[in-house]
Amino acid sequence: MVFSFELIRHPNIRYRQSLSRLACCELQCMLEALGIICEVEPESLGNASFLTFSCRELTESELQYLSGHSALSLLAERPERGLLRPLPAAFRGTLEEDLAEVLKYKGKTGVTFTKMMLNMARALLTDHPPGSGLPLLVADPLCGKGTTLYCALEYGDDALGLDADRKAIREAQTYFKKYLEYHRLKHTVVQRSETFGKVSVPVWECVFTPANGRQHPSSARKLLLAPGDTTLLPGLTRRRAADLLAGDLPYGVQHAPQSGSRPEPFREMIARALPAWYAALRPGGVLALSFNTLTLKRSVLADALRESGFSVTDRAPFCSLEHEVEQAVVRDVIFALKSKEVSSQ
Repeated sequence: MVFSFELIRHPNIRYRQSLSRLACCELQCMLEALGIICEVEPESLGNASFLTFSCRELTESELQYLSGHSALSLLAERPERGLLRPLPAAFRGTLEEDLAEVLKYKGKTGVTFTKMMLNMARALLTDHPPGSGLPLLVADPLCGKGTTLYCALEYGDDALGLDADRKAIREAQTYFKKYLEYHRLKHTVVQRSETFGKVSVPVWECVFTPANGRQHPSSARKLLLAPGDTTLLPGLTRRRAADLLAGDLPYGVQHAPQSGSRPEPFREMIARALPAWYAALRPGGVLALSFNTLTLKRSVLADALRESGFSVTDRAPFCSLEHEVEQAVVRDVIFALKSKEVSSQ
């Protein structure tokens, strides 16, 4: 059968110029997770951009999984050349898509890009097949105001965010609570302090029940937020290790420190953060990091990941995502895995 994906018309003109290529990589990864290896071809129909592929008949659950593609506008089959038959492709998440879109924030990481990164990372989880219905724990150790966390919650996962910017964490807490209240979703908030070594960290935990009919009523979801240095992540995941760790590295050459008078050299931050991030992931878990290639070379980051114990995924389409964001930012994404054999050592 022949299927076509109509792509959204992204409002960011620079990102739009790369969207077809990035969306193609994402779709190939998602199809591969379903055990489907096929060519995905960009195509223009009228004034719209499409991705077209040919494969076996897709089940309802597989169509639902593919409907989570970050740039999908319309999913259709093509019984005859030139004809499109729209297919029902219901969003598979537990929260509405406005969660990540409504919040305004300073930054260059949009929702479409973030969902693409998460979908490609999920495709690498060989022990968590699409449609399993089991929630992941998605952690962002540089979460800012929480875009990655909100995207994960929309997809039906639990989320954990850590950031040195206390103001950003407070804004994320306030925003998410107001979101749940606006949508009249049952929730409880618990605030506590946890001590990691000699550091006491205020932890904010929100457990909520998704809207009726989106999942089993007995299944709740959780968002945990904490201010603090990124190396505290293993303490926050000691009860439950993260399945996915996704983050957007600072695009400049320096990283604002949690305390102190001088900015921390970016590579120093990476060197001390990666071992902590490795410890926070479960065996078989996946790390996805976006970064600016003008301030951090892919080869340097890949070497640092390997030195910390990660296995870097350097095959297509996982290594074909470099694209221009603005004059001073050429963004790329790197994916790495924590070996499953770690638990037996």
